[in-house]
Amino acid sequence: MLSKTTKSTSEIAKKFLKELEGIKNSRRAAVVALSGDLGAGKTTFTKFFAKHLGIREKVSSPTFVILKKYPLKKRKYKYFYHVDAYRLKNEKELLHLGWEEIINNKEHLIFIEWPENVSKVIPRGAKKIKISHVKDDHRDFKFKK
Repeated sequence: MLSKTTKSTSEIAKKFLKELEGIKNSRRAAVVALSGDLGAGKTTFTKFFAKHLGIREKVSSPTFVILKKYPLKKRKYKYFYHVDAYRLKNEKELLHLGWEEIINNKEHLIFIEWPENVSKVIPRGAKKIKISHVKDDHRDFKFKK
């Protein structure tokens, strides 16, 4: 899916939210793994997604804090987690932040940037989004299940 503007990125995020809400809850958290080069738009996509979830707080990159948690109201999920694994050396560092508890709660929705840095703890059923730069500052979104 090609995005030529931030408005179209917002629409892609809105469409993806509708898709996620239509999926039956499993016993674990819903995990979305966002991959792409620096500046590809992972955080921008997450900000729009969070806005469509109804999060009013400013959503910013958790690069330095690694993990941010946002409460959700009137939603299928009770908490939205935004994780940035860019600075993590391995999965153990994420486990120290309570990763097992977070992913084992079906009321959690997790977006994780740089999942390749902690690939061993990303659940098999995670949704995957690859964001790439294309000509003229456009972004290409590839969705995988």
